[in-house]
Amino acid sequence: MFGTSRTSRRRISTRAALLTVPLALAGVLGATAPAQAAPAHHTKPTSLTCQGKGIDRSAKVHYRTETFIKAPLRTIWNLQTDVEAWPSWQNPVIPVTMKRLDHGPLRKHSRFQWTIPVPPGMPYPPGDVTIVSTVRQLQPGECVRWTGPLDGPGGMHIDGVHVWNFVKVPGGVIVRTEESHTGPQVDNDVPDSTAMLGQGLEIWLKDLKKAAENR
Repeated sequence: MFGTSRTSRRRISTRAALLTVPLALAGVLGATAPAQAAPAHHTKPTSLTCQGKGIDRSAKVHYRTETFIKAPLRTIWNLQTDVEAWPSWQNPVIPVTMKRLDHGPLRKHSRFQWTIPVPPGMPYPPGDVTIVSTVRQLQPGECVRWTGPLDGPGGMHIDGVHVWNFVKVPGGVIVRTEESHTGPQVDNDVPDSTAMLGQGLEIWLKDLKKAAENR
């Protein structure tokens, strides 16, 4: 980005890393740095669903994207549903701790917790941001949908809904994802929050593609 200082670039990188979690922390924790625009989508495809349920259609902030991954469906599905192992193949700038709150394969009603420290220099009190996600729908090898509130210092709160679809095609799998956010921190700046959410989802897909294709 032209004319961007090293400090600003570090802030953008931190926000991009935070956005790899299912709620757009970058839009909240890094509100002082400009968002990099996500790739433009010129058409408006049908909203993704899992067992008939999708994102929050009333949300002002939402984003959908997809990628082709040249890897077996089983490999991709196992990476995406082993939530405690996400930090091993994602590349966050700041540490993210994942914890399953139940045992066994990911399934309907499974819950998992994200813990992310607020980075220094952000306009929020020090402390941790916590997300508790609950799987609402899951069809093995086909789709998963979870919801989860984000809560953090200074009254931070965002509600998110995240849907993933996996479609086998010749030579690999098309992975599609869509997410919505609601809450005052994102509703107060819809364009920037949407751009940052999109940036985070693009990073997530890029990391998933790299991890799966390198297996």
